[in-house]
Amino acid sequence: MNEELLIGLVSISDRASKGVYKDEGIPALESWFAAALKAPKWRTVTRLIPDEQPVIEATLKSLVDDEGCHLVLTTGGTGPALRDVTPEATLAVGDREMPGFGEQMRQVSLKFVPTAILSRQVAVIRKQALIINLPGQPKAIRETLEGLKDAEGKTLVSGIFSAVPYCIDLIGGPYIETNDGVVKAFRPKSAIRPQTDGS
Repeated sequence: MNEELLIGLVSISDRASKGVYKDEGIPALESWFAAALKAPKWRTVTRLIPDEQPVIEATLKSLVDDEGCHLVLTTGGTGPALRDVTPEATLAVGDREMPGFGEQMRQVSLKFVPTAILSRQVAVIRKQALIINLPGQPKAIRETLEGLKDAEGKTLVSGIFSAVPYCIDLIGGPYIETNDGVVKAFRPKSAIRPQTDGS
């Protein structure tokens, strides 16, 4: 019942992995999770790697198979450039594809930029873990996770994270509760458990 949620965060960038500039993807994700998650206790396992398909594949396999991550999020390497191979690496290690995540991320991002149609993010299930490719920019990461809200905070377009806790339930992971002010987890009524106090 008190299983710890283990989240793998992978930033994929040739230049950031060489120290040419500071990675922003992992810090942005860690601060987002700190605001969004209410339960259970959670921690991250982070990796900063270059845009090399064999390296990406090995990293994703290791986070799921060796580290035991329930959820793995990647940032970067999902555009049409020749070095962008994150989707190919993700599909190569997945047992099943979850196309709705990529479709919804592009749907959200199109509300902000027309170039969202160039993004090739995918999501897969490997064993009992969900792996999702996110955009590379912190602003776009937050938008795709949270969705689009109006001035009163009402959700206009759902972000992808609202579906993540129930997906993790279905593949045998810990029960995730979110702070509704950031993102509201959606579950069928039959799958909702009594709220914990977060302690």
